[in-house]
Amino acid sequence: MFKRDVHNINDLVNLFLRQNGLEMPLLQKRLIDAWGKVAGKVIDRYTEEKYISHQVLFVKISRPALRSDLSMMRTELVNRLNQEVGARIIIDIRFY
Repeated sequence: MFKRDVHNINDLVNLFLRQNGLEMPLLQKRLIDAWGKVAGKVIDRYTEEKYISHQVLFVKISRPALRSDLSMMRTELVNRLNQEVGARIIIDIRFY
């Protein structure tokens, strides 16, 4: 009888994603999807667009007053979004 090299399926999937350059895009998608949960339903209602470029999350907010309030909470939102995903994906948020 020979000994088999047994691996956890989760580890294999993560290794495959990392080797094929798909890990970061997947984590970025998860972070963008987490915006509504982290920011809340009211803020999510006024959110029009979201995208990540060079570790910065760009969020289009339709209300100028809300945009100003969120700018003051930027650091906290960055930390909570990164925590939600479990990795340091973004370093800043810009509201426009």
